[in-house]
Amino acid sequence: MATTTTPAAESLRERKKRMTRQAIFAAAQRLFGERGFDAVTVAEIADAANISVKTLFTYVRSKEELVFADGPTVLDAVVEAVRDRDPATSPLDAVARTLLDEIADGQDPPCLEGLHRLLGAGPAVRSRLRRMWEETEDALTEALADDADDAAARAGHRLTAAQLMILVRGVTSQEVRALISPHRTAGAQRRALDGWIRTAAGRLARGLPATPASEPG
Repeated sequence: MATTTTPAAESLRERKKRMTRQAIFAAAQRLFGERGFDAVTVAEIADAANISVKTLFTYVRSKEELVFADGPTVLDAVVEAVRDRDPATSPLDAVARTLLDEIADGQDPPCLEGLHRLLGAGPAVRSRLRRMWEETEDALTEALADDADDAAARAGHRLTAAQLMILVRGVTSQEVRALISPHRTAGAQRRALDGWIRTAAGRLARGLPATPASEPG
């Protein structure tokens, strides 16, 4: 007879640690959003989370880690979409749909919130972001792969993953930010970004053109 295992209940100590971690990241995200990464000190984040600086550093190793929300990101969603997609759905369609879903609602396009904030941050943060791009490309390569794949097939998956990351990185680029920022409302920005994603995905599906195409207004 099969038996089921009931997950252990969260202890009071574990719950307090989880809530403290959530408070730290929530305070950091709020302060970074209000004033920018460089203008906020670790001491201010700790104070906003009602803890000491020493306690804060038991949860994270550096201020830079606090830029990235504590939980699944759009990058995680992209990898999951490719890994779990229907066989009839191409990897590019899966990624484009995920990005479109990410900007479908909310006060600010979620894939811009946080990631666009990094564009003006210091070199340590930008270096961490580049590592995130690389880690996501690695994860996409694995999501596309099969145990039976030979070296040629895996090399092909790497190329596909790199092409998918072109779209992901483009969405969070300075150039696309500049494209949508003139739109004054969050709704107008979402529509502009929606249009860019669809156009960019179409261009990638057709292959790179010999000359650059004009971007949608």
